[in-house]
Formats: sequence, structure tokens, C-alpha cells
Amino acid sequence: MKPISETQATDALKIVYVTPALYMAGGVERVLTLKASYMAEHYGYDITIVLTEGKDKPTFYPLSDKVKVVNLDLNFEELWQASFLKKTVLYLRKQHQFKRLLRKLLMSLRPDITVSLLRREINFINSIPDGSRKIGELHINRSNYRNYDAEGGSRMKRLFARWWSASLVSHLKQLDRLVVLTERDRASWVELDNVMVIPDPLSFVPLQQSTLSNRRVVAVARYSHEKGIDLLLQAWALVEQQNDDWQLDIYGEGDRQPYELLASRLGLKRCTLHGRTNDVERAYCESSLFVLSSRFEGFGIVIVEAMACGLPVVAFDCPWGPRSIISNGEDGLLAGQGDVADLSRLLLSLMDDPARLTAMAAAAVRNVQRFRIERIAEQWKLLFDTVKKSK
Repeated sequence: MKPISETQATDALKIVYVTPALYMAGGVERVLTLKASYMAEHYGYDITIVLTEGKDKPTFYPLSDKVKVVNLDLNFEELWQASFLKKTVLYLRKQHQFKRLLRKLLMSLRPDITVSLLRREINFINSIPDGSRKIGELHINRSNYRNYDAEGGSRMKRLFARWWSASLVSHLKQLDRLVVLTERDRASWVELDNVMVIPDPLSFVPLQQSTLSNRRVVAVARYSHEKGIDLLLQAWALVEQQNDDWQLDIYGEGDRQPYELLASRLGLKRCTLHGRTNDVERAYCESSLFVLSSRFEGFGIVIVEAMACGLPVVAFDCPWGPRSIISNGEDGLLAGQGDVADLSRLLLSLMDDPARLTAMAAAAVRNVQRFRIERIAEQWKLLFDTVKKSK
């Protein structure tokens, strides 16, 4: 790493990120800590991350000691267990306090750029007159961003969803830029002319790659509805009917019990559901295929990780991440969205064709280089330089 000169440090951009927490093992937390650390270390940026949750809890992912963290200790998580009435009162009180404390902090720091991860602060961040350029960073596709399920809800719920959506668009229009992860998601914000695409970076550079010698398929996902583990188990039941020597291993956080019960009902014999692994690189490298069964994805950083470890990927063509990463037929295969039979068919096609599997693995390693942190950070640097010059 090149040393940062005194002049560079003096002239460095001052950037503030606003996000709820860093103590959880989530994709947003992983990407933010990686980007902030890289830009502080390599560009000499003066970076502060402002949190509202997890006071006194350590960051889950490594964070450079050059990055400052300020926790406002608002504990919005308290709302999770509250009744509707108490939740409403608490939210209004905490949101008022959040606006006051963040305004005070930004007026004191006077950053060049403030980046909102588009949580509760998007409702007021444009009104803070600290002189900074405001950028929004969205890590989920539009249709699933704060989805209030307006179609099936009550009339009041539908009215609220309509009001909230209009309010959100109004706030996003005021941003200097809104950064999304895929071109298809950029196209979905038809009301906006300030949207650009910067994908998430590869979260690590693997020290090894799969030898493709283990007859094992791996999935890494939370045990939650949107990740489609139930669909994967149904597809695997079809695989087991035609293949008797490949194993499926699933790693992730969350409640495994409903999925274990489903696996038992399906009579699966070569499928193991694990908790979260502390060595995800090893999990990839001891496998020969990666599968993603999500109902939707903001991006799908696990696809990038698996490809970097030399694994072809079979994934549902869900909104919107997989298609923006996988070159269908070259480094992976895309199954019809939610099509269990198609997912099983594509898995079997690679299991039965070692030459094609090997060729796709090589293409995966080659194609994934575009997501290295060096390349993604340069895109952010160009954006920051551009918006700063427009002040």
C-alpha cells in the first residue's frame, strides 16, 4: 500500500456514512466496512460511520482503525417487541431525537459528502444544512425496499403505502446521487434522473480455489423466506431422484427448524443444514458448485464470492442480482424464477458434465475480477470527486 502523504491527508475528502448498525453479519455491514476501510487506507479519506444501534457491541467485520465510529445509541430495535401504539409513540420520539442528534453532528463535522444507507435518516437528511453533498446508497431492489405489501393489505395500509412511496421519491429526488447495484434496478426508478450503478465489491480475495474434486453443492444464505431455502430443498429432492453421489450443504443464520422439517418430509438423504460458518472461503473451496435459490436479491455478494473461489453458479433468475453477475451459459446458469424443476435440471446438467463444469469454473474466476475492491473503490472515488466539484 502506498503511504499517504501529509498533503493528501490534509486535502482528503471528509465522508460520513449513516447506517443503523455494524454488529450484525449482514451483506450491507460487510460491504460498508470493506469500502470504508479501503478508502481510508488507500485514499486517505477522513471517514466517520454514524450508527443508531448496537452501543458497545463490536463490529462483526474488520474495520480499519482509521475509520471513526459514532454511535448515537437511539436503540430503534426497541420497537421490534413493542405493541402498535407503543411502537408509534416510541418511533416518533426516537426519530425526532435522531434528527436532532444527526443534525448537530453533521454541523460539527462539516463533511464534504454524507452517504445515507437509506434507512430512517432519508426522511430528513436533505434538510440538514451542513454543506455536504448527499448521496443515497441502496442495497435492495426497488420492489422489495420497505415492501408494505399494499396489494393484500387493508385500505388504510394501501393508502399509507401510496403516501410513503410518494414521500420516498420526493426525498430521493433531492439527493445529489442515488447509487443502486444493477442496471435493471436503475431502470426501475423511472421518476428519477440522478440514479447511477455501482455494484458491491468482492468481499475477500481467496487464498485458494476449488479443485472441483468434491461432489458437493454449497449454498450460503439466511434461513428466511426471501432466500428460498424451501425451494432449494424441493429442487434437491428432484436431484436425489436422479443422482446418488452428490451432497448439498447449506450454511446460514436463522431458524433452521422449519427447513429441517421440510427436508425430513421430502426424505432427503444427502442434504445437511448448517449454521453460519466462520470460514466461508473453506466452504466454497471444498465444493464444486454453488446454488442460489433466492426469491429476490439486491445483488448477491455470495455469488461473487463463490465465483472467486472457482465455482460455477446455478441460480434463479430473480430480481435483480444474479443476471447482473452471471453470464448465463459461460460462468453459470440461470433457472426460471421460482422454477424448482428447472433449478434441479440445471444442477444435474453440470453434475453430469465435468468438462463443462471445469470450463465454467475457469470463466467464473476470470469474469469476477471486475468486482475486486480496487475497481469498485475507483468508481466511488470518481463519484465523490464529481459531486464535490459540483458544490
